[in-house]
Amino acid sequence: MPKTAKISSATVRADFNDPIAVVHYARAAHFLGLWKSEMLLIDRFFPDRSASLLEAGCGAGRVTVGLWDMGFRKITAFDFAEELVDQARTLVADRGADGIQIFHADATQLSKSEIGRGVPASSVGSRAAKTSRPALARKREKRTKTSAQSRFDGVLFMFNGLMQIPGRANRRAALKELARLARRGAPILFTTHDRNSTPLEQALWLSEARRWSEGRQDPQLVEFGDRYFSDESGRTFMHLPDREEILGDLKACGWKHEFDSLRRDLTKESRAVQDFSDECRFWVGRKE
Repeated sequence: MPKTAKISSATVRADFNDPIAVVHYARAAHFLGLWKSEMLLIDRFFPDRSASLLEAGCGAGRVTVGLWDMGFRKITAFDFAEELVDQARTLVADRGADGIQIFHADATQLSKSEIGRGVPASSVGSRAAKTSRPALARKREKRTKTSAQSRFDGVLFMFNGLMQIPGRANRRAALKELARLARRGAPILFTTHDRNSTPLEQALWLSEARRWSEGRQDPQLVEFGDRYFSDESGRTFMHLPDREEILGDLKACGWKHEFDSLRRDLTKESRAVQDFSDECRFWVGRKE
């Protein structure tokens, strides 16, 4: 019997590019917008509307355009699912948010992307960039590599995007890449689910721990805490950490923990938000 393949970044990318997922996230981008809890924490930790922000895992642009509506004008966003990037670019154009730059990029490999090289969106794929002489290209590469370092005043990775990267080493790689591009003292805001958020979750994970100890877990899963399930948004991979795991990841990747809270302890969300997303934990770190 052939060995079952582990979930990989290619698996997750294919799931996000699936038409069912694209429609689900595009609908949220157009009609749901920012949650009350998201706006509350953005106001608290990103008070300067002139700050340059980097949004990882922007999806179809729900948070991206929400940031624009809040008054931010220096926004760079990216996602690794091509279909969602197209949706985000369409939404940005429809809303007249011309200052937003949106890229196709992988959070674990930003140094290989236009963002990591500091290339302006207007030059990506331009004729001039394709036909420049080698000497000029080398000069530009040296200049943009320098400008790419520590150039963002804040980072966001919303709606559990970080937790949809399979493998703890890969999630840490993403946190390190984002830290590399953030100025010292810059905040990072992201969310996770939480294995200990309710007594029911705790009981379910105790049962799951027994399956792992006995080797009966889903063979597709990479590590304890992983889930792979189907719902109205299609097939979804999600890693559910505990608090100590995230504290360890922040410390190992150049971020100092500053704040965390379950969403329910921040504010009461609308029924539409609760239907869109289960309980989650918000995290804020600072670039050391």
